[in-house]
Amino acid sequence: MPPCVLILSNEHPSAICFTRVAKRHNGRDVLRGVSLAVRPGELFGLVGVNGAGKTTLLRCLLDFCAPDHGDITLFGIDSRDSRARAPLAFLPEHFEAPPFLTGAEFLAYVLRLQGQRYDAARAADTLAALDLDPSALTRQVRDYSKGMTQKLGLAAVLISDKQLIILDEPCSGLDPKAHVLLKRLLLQWRAQGRTILMTSHALADVDALCDRLAILHDGVLQFIGTPDECRAHYHATTLEQAFMASVH
Repeated sequence: MPPCVLILSNEHPSAICFTRVAKRHNGRDVLRGVSLAVRPGELFGLVGVNGAGKTTLLRCLLDFCAPDHGDITLFGIDSRDSRARAPLAFLPEHFEAPPFLTGAEFLAYVLRLQGQRYDAARAADTLAALDLDPSALTRQVRDYSKGMTQKLGLAAVLISDKQLIILDEPCSGLDPKAHVLLKRLLLQWRAQGRTILMTSHALADVDALCDRLAILHDGVLQFIGTPDECRAHYHATTLEQAFMASVH
């Protein structure tokens, strides 16, 4: 099977490349030959209804499960190779930290797994960037609200300082202020040259933030392109209207 060749230059491969990825689960075709490339430095949105196959596609990318067919590469390295995941930080849709750890202990653990040292001042700054009170560092996660837990997960991504960021519904549980702060952070990460792949049900966020998006429906990609191209393709005024036309 030929490697993914969507590139920005002759030297640099795609940050993420899915080539004809298929996955069957419980007798159902969850992914049916998905081919998609995310460019380095791109903020890319993956959207679809519940059950469209978005999370399964991310699980295959992260080597949590193996596709039945197809290939996945990260910066040209097979996703099954542990080296491919070295530059990657991931936040799952239903993030949970060990409840018996404090916020500081959890962040220190995440950094230790990556060979990095914990710095208390940096941790406090990271929490402040997400409007999470620094006192959360000394509290056990079992005492966190849903929103606080989500912010801690985002803080772990932020403090890891990775070049490739995968976010599955990152705004889940966030209050309006934290939502705004996260959107600012995403734009800052992109300006720094980081690559971001995010799933989201919030089409307004995808429209405002993403360079390009892909609509996945019933395991098949219905559209890949910019938000403006999506509206034009479906002769729609809004991205919401375009999305509905693509999944009717």
